[in-house]
Amino acid sequence: MKRNVLLLIGSFEQGGSERQAVQLARLLCESGRYNLRVACLDGRGVLRAEIERLGLGEMPEFKLNSFYGLNMLKQLHRAARFMRKNRIDVVQTFDFYTNVFGMMAATMARVRVRIAAKRETEGVRTPTQKWVERRAFNLAHAIVANAQAVCDRLIAEGVRPEKIVTIHNWLDLERVAPPVGFEREETLRAFNLPDGLRFVTIVANMRNEVKDHRTFLRAARRVAEAVSDVGFALAGEGELMEALKREAAELGLRERAFFLGRCERVAELLAISDVCVLSSKAEGFSNSILEYMAAGKPVVATDVGGAREAIVEGETGYLVAPGDDATMAARIIALLREPERARRMGERGRTRVRENFSAQVQLRKVEALYRDLLASNFRQKATQRAVRDDVRDFK
Repeated sequence: MKRNVLLLIGSFEQGGSERQAVQLARLLCESGRYNLRVACLDGRGVLRAEIERLGLGEMPEFKLNSFYGLNMLKQLHRAARFMRKNRIDVVQTFDFYTNVFGMMAATMARVRVRIAAKRETEGVRTPTQKWVERRAFNLAHAIVANAQAVCDRLIAEGVRPEKIVTIHNWLDLERVAPPVGFEREETLRAFNLPDGLRFVTIVANMRNEVKDHRTFLRAARRVAEAVSDVGFALAGEGELMEALKREAAELGLRERAFFLGRCERVAELLAISDVCVLSSKAEGFSNSILEYMAAGKPVVATDVGGAREAIVEGETGYLVAPGDDATMAARIIALLREPERARRMGERGRTRVRENFSAQVQLRKVEALYRDLLASNFRQKATQRAVRDDVRDFK
């Protein structure tokens, strides 16, 4: 008999957690080994169409304005009723907000298997948020960490190691494959980028200082001083964009730095890029790094979170210390000056993603986790029944 799985997604915006959740929904639907349902806290976002194409039926929205007050209680009861009505066996969540809400609702509904997630190491959550999330983790049967670095952080914060399962982020390789008929000139026009430049690209949201675009821009100034035909493409949206544009101008990059905003044509952007960069102060396991490597591009990234679990130093890219714009620039300059070496690095990166971080590899790990937890749950229930029978017989 197929078991019923509910994926609780925060929203359908183009964040890393949301993209991973939507990809998992599609993979589970295609595998057909589980009956799949999807619910969300906020139904908005460009990724919603991908879920709707799966034809999974009702997709309830449990809208929150805080974790306190009557609305939270109302939504918890709604979610628990939905889980009971649909006989949900497994609930899986993907980020801070769905962890807290989903583990509480699933516990109220007595769902057999509850799986939470942790996708960052530090620099994102306040002490209060960490305390609240640890309470949610206490309600979970397993916590999926997307990198060994995240696993280590959880253990350091007091989570029992036997609860943690490391399953790296995965990537649908088709996502970064340029479309049939791809032409560089047309793509440059679409992004309003000038011809005749080589591009160093960063794909990261501009909502949080943790992405540290400022280090990227300082490195860009150094690169521009050494390489005449280079431009810098910054893809991502957020409230920091205007401040970053001003900083780029102050650094003399007004004609070199191109702010693209939200990018829905990631494959084409990466196809016209020569070097790709991640400058974050903290990460879990970066989706952008996987996309860069799968697109066959050499990567220069800060050595944070699970970056070194993806990048093989000197073979698929380079790791630099957070905030070290001088070393970041030196690595970028070396790759631009040695294009054949950069090409070989990119090819090795693509092979590494295909062999270690493809969607199918990670799907097998997720489904194995479901099987193990369900089997463990049923064994535990059987043991509890046997103990009760023994006690009754003894009496």
